[in-house]
Amino acid sequence: MRRKILSLGLLAAWAALAQPEAARLEAAYRRLDEFIERQMRESGTPGMAVGLTNRAGLLRVSTHGFANLESRAPVRPETLFEIGSISKSFTAIAVLLMREARGLDLDAPPSKYLPWFKVRSSHPPLAIRHLLSHTAGLPRDRDDLGSTPYTTVALAERATGFAPGTRFAYSNVGYQVLGYVLEAVSRETYAQTIRGRILDPLGMQATEPVITHETRRRLATGYSAYYDDRPAHRSHGLAPAPWLEYGQADGSIASTAGDMAAYLRMLLHRGAGPAGRVLSLEAFQLLTQRAITTGGGGFYGFGMGVRQTDGHTVLSHSGGMIGYAADLAGDLDAGVGVVALTNGPGSPSAVTRFALRVLRAAVQGKDPPPLPASDPPERVVNAADYAASYAAPGGKKLVLAAAGDRLVLEHRGQQIVLERHGSDAFYANHADFALYLLRFARQKGAVVEASHGPDWYAKDSYAGPREFHPPAAWKAYPGHYRTQNPWFSNFRVVLRKGQLWMVRSGGGEGALTEIEPGVLEAEGRPGEQLRLDTVINGQALRANFSGVDFYRTFTP
Repeated sequence: MRRKILSLGLLAAWAALAQPEAARLEAAYRRLDEFIERQMRESGTPGMAVGLTNRAGLLRVSTHGFANLESRAPVRPETLFEIGSISKSFTAIAVLLMREARGLDLDAPPSKYLPWFKVRSSHPPLAIRHLLSHTAGLPRDRDDLGSTPYTTVALAERATGFAPGTRFAYSNVGYQVLGYVLEAVSRETYAQTIRGRILDPLGMQATEPVITHETRRRLATGYSAYYDDRPAHRSHGLAPAPWLEYGQADGSIASTAGDMAAYLRMLLHRGAGPAGRVLSLEAFQLLTQRAITTGGGGFYGFGMGVRQTDGHTVLSHSGGMIGYAADLAGDLDAGVGVVALTNGPGSPSAVTRFALRVLRAAVQGKDPPPLPASDPPERVVNAADYAASYAAPGGKKLVLAAAGDRLVLEHRGQQIVLERHGSDAFYANHADFALYLLRFARQKGAVVEASHGPDWYAKDSYAGPREFHPPAAWKAYPGHYRTQNPWFSNFRVVLRKGQLWMVRSGGGEGALTEIEPGVLEAEGRPGEQLRLDTVINGQALRANFSGVDFYRTFTP
């Protein structure tokens, strides 16, 4: 892995640092580089750019790995990355600017500015502020339609999942609606508003507000997992990600680490830029309010996450596009911020979290924190919880053993070391187990059953039914369904333990509840329905999930 580092501390700010402070920063950078390179190695990340800043100016941009694996072109400071949903904070800022400049009403429904806007709902009308905080009850996506206004027009065919303002449900299409509201109010394109009111005032000259074919010339090549129909594993390798032009307000910005550090400085200054205020203090407070809890102690404001970490208020947002991942975090109390941009798999949020700890220690006059202990996925500290023999109703066995802190699956004379993949879930790197995760369930805290896709196994200690009699019509539904949508290209429906389940390619799954014949609701996806129809020779050939048609394919 090649690494190129550019130190860009502003001369005046750097000269003002006492020698011990400069030495602490250099020690912090070395520690952070160690962490970044370990993270990239463990995750198989092709390339990364990391920007560090304080309120005074840019401290450093470090670049790691490759912008293109085929040519071995390294990531450079000027390399563009797609920042994905971090763009939502730009959109929210633009809405707040239009509130002050053009009287945009946050309590008005979108139809005030978009007469054609409709959505099916049995709840009170949603308002623009609900779109800003992901509390409108709208579905998450309509990515099969690409970057087109029809994604918002198509909401007329869909229903809200709950009363506005009552809960958090992340919605990309909600921010797409905001983009068209902005254009109606500003009387200019989304790109013009973002460039003229945010990018230019902050000196973000390298940043592109929308992603076009011309943008692609400056972008790092995005990479995705080689297989799109199963949980990803490093042994699978990578493939160039599908290319998409994108101009929607939920994720259309491409930027550099240096430019995003300039954006962070504005946030650290609570809305003030180098040439004056970009956001008024009132607008900044709206942006960073704790409008709704997101769970786990976090909150969401308007296009920005807010959390308390080590007694400090941290603003943050992550972003993902096809082949790209990004994370931004700014500590309002310590006055430091970090952005991490990648062009493939990895954990930029792990980098930003550790980088904030490192920078905070330097600001406080402390030595950098030690590297967090490496935690390989093969390490299962409670392996003994799962070690047992499990039996399927037909007599098929699943045998697991604990070997210290390793959980081993005994299969066809082989011993397969399992890898953690979430709570009570594991990946088995073997062709017979490639399509699904191994999952375990507990009774009174003890592991008593296991599942793998449609297969269900139980220990002798399992207390519950072992025979199941689902409706005969359900036998037509299990299968593998596909569509031409690179964001969500396929899923499987399985029948297990008398229950239908929707299993996503990454391994996540949710129970399906039938609300009428052929219409099911997905667990954890309020308002999003799965409809299965066109039954030929005992098999449903079409599955419509939340307005998108998927079709049964020939692969298992």
